[in-house]
Amino acid sequence: MKAILMNTPGQPEVLQLHDIPAPSIQSEHQLLVRLYAAGINPIDTKLRQRGTFYPELMPAILGCDGAGIVEAIGTKVQRFKIGDEVYFCNGGLGGHPGNYAEYTTVDERFVAHRPTSISVGQAAAAPLVLITAWEALYDRGRLQPGQTVLIHGGAGGVGHVAIQLAKLQGARVCTTVSSDAKAKFVRQLGADQVIDYHHTDFIKATLDWTQGEGVDLVLDTVGGKTFSQSFQVTRLYGDVVTLLEPDATTNWKTARNRNLRIGLELMLTPMLLGLVEEHHHQARILEQCTRLIDGSKLMIYVHHTLPLANAAEAHHLLQTGDILGKLSLLIP
Repeated sequence: MKAILMNTPGQPEVLQLHDIPAPSIQSEHQLLVRLYAAGINPIDTKLRQRGTFYPELMPAILGCDGAGIVEAIGTKVQRFKIGDEVYFCNGGLGGHPGNYAEYTTVDERFVAHRPTSISVGQAAAAPLVLITAWEALYDRGRLQPGQTVLIHGGAGGVGHVAIQLAKLQGARVCTTVSSDAKAKFVRQLGADQVIDYHHTDFIKATLDWTQGEGVDLVLDTVGGKTFSQSFQVTRLYGDVVTLLEPDATTNWKTARNRNLRIGLELMLTPMLLGLVEEHHHQARILEQCTRLIDGSKLMIYVHHTLPLANAAEAHHLLQTGDILGKLSLLIP
């Protein structure tokens, strides 16, 4: 099969197309999936730059997100049959091979039936951001109807999904963006208040929007000083959930004085620690999102698709920071 291999960390050009043997089912609960598309995520670019979690297992196939069709099943598979169209977040961290390839194997417990109302490129771009936004808002942040939420980076992969999930929960949404085009995009998604942080102080704008009280929940997709600055715009006893590791220089005094609850969201934890039930929970999240997408209540925006052979170009595009939504690779 054709696959994009990374033999050493480095610039996007280390991603090269090769012919390698196709995988085969190794356990009774596995599916063999013919991949039609793979999503591109920031974690892919980070692993490409610094090395994978398993440097002793090089070369690596990156790509956590995939979508395709089931071609073979293990002897105890119950939820899927040959010919089912699926999507999932599995592999790509340097251990189990990722989805920049024509074929992969995956445990059925980590897989969901993909939405049929969208393209395979959209489906492949969806799993990681759907799970991340869902867990951050609903599981970590405990978002309730009628509450207010500030989502940093609302035009990005996680951000554009989070806006929609927050609105589906009946929340009012404020979000930060970096351009007029991104502002227009997030308004179309339902954002109630949009702040261009290049021209407006998001702290003052958010406090003005909430009459000085602060939002019930902040979802931080940016990290760094944005994380600690967000303490000032969170109401007393509110929640801040971040996708990034807090900086060593973070000043926690404001968070402590305001009795904030801090949540850390890393949807890769089940894969990294081999947590089967938690990984299965994420597949159940995807099944719920499939129903929302096919019910026209949730959309996945793909800024651009490229052929598998152009994985390096996709990484260059993602690193510009200029794209809306997601990128995906189409696998012929």
